[in-house]
Amino acid sequence: MTAAGAASPGEAEPPGPFDPARLNDQEQARLHKLALLRKQGLDPYPARVERTHTIAEARALEPGTDDDAPQIAVAGRIVLLRDLGRMSFAQLDDGTGVIQIMVRRNQVGADWYREVWKACVDLGDFLSVRGSLVLTRTGELTVDAQACTVAGKALKPLPDKWHGLQDPEARYRRRYVDLLANPEVREVFRLRARTVRSIRNFLDDLGYLEVETPVLQPIYGGAAAQPFTTHHNQLHQDLYLRISFELYLKRLIVGGLDRVYEIGRDFRNEGVSFKHNPEFTQLEFYEAWSDYQGIMERLEAMLAKVAVDVCGTTEVAHQGRTVSFAPPFERMTLRDAILEHTGLDIHELAAEADLRDAMRARGMDTGDDPNWGKLVDSLLSRYVEPRVTNPMFLYEYPKAISPFAKGVPGEPRLVERFELFAAGMEVSNAFTEINDPMDQYQRFLGEKFLREHGDDEAHQVDDDFVEALTWGMPPTGGCGVGIDRLTMLLADRPNIREVILFPHLRDADQG
Repeated sequence: MTAAGAASPGEAEPPGPFDPARLNDQEQARLHKLALLRKQGLDPYPARVERTHTIAEARALEPGTDDDAPQIAVAGRIVLLRDLGRMSFAQLDDGTGVIQIMVRRNQVGADWYREVWKACVDLGDFLSVRGSLVLTRTGELTVDAQACTVAGKALKPLPDKWHGLQDPEARYRRRYVDLLANPEVREVFRLRARTVRSIRNFLDDLGYLEVETPVLQPIYGGAAAQPFTTHHNQLHQDLYLRISFELYLKRLIVGGLDRVYEIGRDFRNEGVSFKHNPEFTQLEFYEAWSDYQGIMERLEAMLAKVAVDVCGTTEVAHQGRTVSFAPPFERMTLRDAILEHTGLDIHELAAEADLRDAMRARGMDTGDDPNWGKLVDSLLSRYVEPRVTNPMFLYEYPKAISPFAKGVPGEPRLVERFELFAAGMEVSNAFTEINDPMDQYQRFLGEKFLREHGDDEAHQVDDDFVEALTWGMPPTGGCGVGIDRLTMLLADRPNIREVILFPHLRDADQG
């Protein structure tokens, strides 16, 4: 092989995707029809075709008869095909709707009907049709074709809706076929788009400014996670794909942008599960002169509006249960929630050893969690989170696992932080943000100590962020919302891979 990857002179090319040995009978037949089209001087993949109306627009027109029928041109994929001899009926789908076409030999020409329509056109092909918009004798809105053009020859047959593509791994790996075969999947991603649009409208109407912050960062931070690393060749600089937007957005608060938000991708080098994907979409918004209580109110108002905009109601069905986004959401301290579900009072068990011993006495796995705060977090994730159905704010979290949240007055182990849970998973995380540069620096030093003692998810010290805080930051509340998980709730999907168009998968040859 040459450096460019092409075969050297005299060297055989490896079998390609059109090698007959790799094609089934249907695919070989379609490849033959493609050759027939070209042999007749027809381009099976034209750059453009005639189209005057989308199918939705065509369906909104009033049909006519004979000379008074509207003359239109529509285009789409053939999704149904019936051959009746001298005439055929088909249905075209262009994404806006479906319409029937009638192709008659005496209208389109006997030669074209025989040598193109009958000999070369298949289910799944794209077609442009010009003709009259009429009603058939059965009352079906139909384009009576006067001319047709093949707009794109499909070399593979459409998958059978019920049997052709049901394996989840195959669906995610070939999402284009999944979308083609399953209209309900297309609707999930339309719903996702409506969700993001509704969030933007809500925040924009309140005077928030949408911004963009770096994806490549010299120091990552804002979450407890391991990053993906990369390298800038010209600058000889190691960089990280961001794990959060937080520290850059708070720099903007320092700079006088009092209400900011960003919707974008974060990347965390962690495991996958029904609610985790290494690349995911997040909303973060920050508001000066607010705190975590104010952010609670802002968030529940936003989610109620999004539910109504997207689903038409605040009562949303999810996996056999109803999730109500009608505010106000239930509020409970993290201490009370853990006590209710485990019988353990984390305030009474305020020493790591005491909490670990109490958990072990109840047969609970304490794993390798290195401190009291992480033990508390494990109790939350194992015994509280899965049991929450309606949205619930859990607040007052351990300081040890919240390095950017302001402390609770009079409670040195706790911070002003909440997480929102619904349908058995975390949807949002928020703080009253630290605006004291000395406090923040001490938190960073604590994280540095943890990193030096084996905690790979502890934060790096970000001196530039500390310097930003020395210029002064007003009291501020901030919040992150997982767009993928929110879409799971609103679309009634059990797995995050169902709401990400191209989720991360292991290599196909790994099984």
